[in-house]
Formats: sequence, structure tokens, C-alpha cells
Amino acid sequence: MATLGAYKTIIIKIGSSLLVDEDTGRINDTWLQTFAQDIAKFKRAGAQILIVSSGAIALGRTRLNLNKATLTLAQKQACAAAGQALLTQAYEAVLSPYNLVTAQALLTLNDTENRRNWINAKATLTTLFSLGAVPIVNENDTVATDEIRYGDNDRLAARVAQMVGADLLVLLSDIDGLYSTDPSQDNTAQHIPLITELTPDIMAMGGNANSTRGTGTGGMATKLQAAKIATEAGCTLVITKGSHPYPLTALDENTILASWFKAKTNIKAARKQWIAATLKPKGILTIDTGAHRALMSGKSLLGAGVIQVEGAFDKGDAVVMHDMIGQEIGRGLVGYSASDADKIKGMKSKEISNILGYDGSMPFIHRDNMVLDT
Repeated sequence: MATLGAYKTIIIKIGSSLLVDEDTGRINDTWLQTFAQDIAKFKRAGAQILIVSSGAIALGRTRLNLNKATLTLAQKQACAAAGQALLTQAYEAVLSPYNLVTAQALLTLNDTENRRNWINAKATLTTLFSLGAVPIVNENDTVATDEIRYGDNDRLAARVAQMVGADLLVLLSDIDGLYSTDPSQDNTAQHIPLITELTPDIMAMGGNANSTRGTGTGGMATKLQAAKIATEAGCTLVITKGSHPYPLTALDENTILASWFKAKTNIKAARKQWIAATLKPKGILTIDTGAHRALMSGKSLLGAGVIQVEGAFDKGDAVVMHDMIGQEIGRGLVGYSASDADKIKGMKSKEISNILGYDGSMPFIHRDNMVLDT
């Protein structure tokens, strides 16, 4: 398998059972120290790192003396509120000695499914990357309205990987990958090191979500669902047992078992396919001949090249691009609402901020967010 050095943006998901000692209900400090050294190592090598971490509910339950196995939704939300501060402090404590700045980001399902929320969350996370920070992401369980399910952070990690264009998602788990059957129940279970296609037979190997642990874990079922999301978005996913000291180094050196789920395509191609095939356009931008030539040479669409705006759309919606005779030349995700776009069409970038009253340096459609007809 490829070493971790081959990947530029790495998302690492850590489960409650790994981070929090099941007997004491407290952070597993020894393990977390080695994990921090791993993070520092790969950051120095140039990787962008984002951590999706469970553990707030498990930590909060101990803090609030709610030690029974089954909690109500309200109790889980209270535990999340009490435990999130401890979780954030734990990461800050182990990463700050390496001059790594952490930043907390709490997301809900709506943030990963609603287009405008998606764009805002993506902008925040990519800005944190550009500033050298290590975002620590968790589901915002405190305000969740749906019942908190086991394994939500497996799927959340996959959505975040899709959101930021990550090329690798590492699920550090309590099992070292996918087996043909449950190895705790069948000693003839076979480990599967490489999965190139998520067939129905492979998906069936996940069984049902695991509800045996008090801290909560999604089991293999949600990990396979995460693999489907990630690989279809152009992101390779790997599952390995995270309890080893220096788990990322061990994975990088192939000294531990792991199951690799190879991406179906590259990130850019997956995003282009998504824009072209699955988004219903909400407006039309007519562009001049100069802008058309610029697009064909790989440039973004700037306001100066837009001569007409039609439709009712918000920032981040899909729009069609037409040439001056009304022929469709492509489509993409627009950087402005229809009302703002109409105000600044034909304007140069340096004029836009004065017209809108806010930073107008973004293109109408970035080249990474468009698909051209060929």
C-alpha cells in the first residue's frame, strides 16, 4: 500500500473506545501523547491534518457521574456539553508542545447536507488549513435533534473528507480492518487487506451497528458506509487498529494490519462528475468571448466576463454558463447570490468590494467548481 507520505490531506477519525479508558472514563493520556508525536511528524512532512474525534459523551458521562450504560437523549446531550471542553483541552495539551494550534469545529448533519452550510463549513476548515492549524471536528451532539446513533462520526469523517477534498481518511478503530466474518465470533474469519469495489457481499460483512459498548461505537457497518462515501468522492479510506503506540507511523511502515479501500477516482474528477450529473442548475450566466476563451484555457470565471445574470440562486448553487449566442458551455457552483452577481457583472475584481461592501475577491465560478462542455 502507499505510504502516508503520498497523501496531502489526511483526515483521522478516533473512536471513543480508543481515546477514553473504558474503566476510568478518562482520557488515555499515554496513547494520546504518542498520537500527538505522529501528528507532528506528518505535519512537518507537509501534510494537512484534520482530526474527527469522538469522546465528548464518554468524558462527560464520567464528569457528571452518569455511569449507567443507557442514557436518554437529553442526558447524552448534557454529557456532550460537559465532555467537549475536556476533549478540546486534551488535544490542545498534547499538540501545543509541537507548536501546533488546534481549532474546534462542531458540525451537525445539516452542516454536511445543506449546500450553504456546507460551503461555509468548507471555507472555515480550508482557511484553518491555510493558517497551519489542526482542526478538531466532532458532531455537535449538544444541539442534535435526532437520536444520537452509534457510529455517526464514521460517516461524519467521510463527509468532512469529501468537504475538504481529502485524499486519505484513516479510521483508527478497535479492530484492524475488515474481516469476512466477525472475528470475535468466528476464529476462521479472514482479514481482507485491499478492497477495490464495495460490492453487496462486502457491505454485508459489516453486519449491524455495535451496541455493546457503553461509550458507543458504530462497528463495521458504519465504517463501510463511510468507505462508500469517501471512495466515491475520490478519497482512499483505511481501517486499522489504533491502540498501537504511534499508530500513524505503524500504518505508514506497514507494521500493523489494515484494510485499504481504494478511491474509485481522483478527487477533482469525482467533484466534476458530481457537479455535472447531480446538481440541478438554478440560474444562467451569459459570458463574453474573452471569458469563454479564458475558461477553455483553464481559468476561473471572473465578474468582468459576465454580461447577463438570470435566475434566483444563492452562493454555492449550481448555474449554467452560456456563450453570447445562448449555447451552454458548462456549469458550476457560483460564488455569489443572484442579486449580488447582477450588481457586479462586468466589473473588475478591484471594483467589486466597493459595490458589495464586503470582500469581493472570489471569482464568479472557481475553475475547480466548474465543468465545461467539450
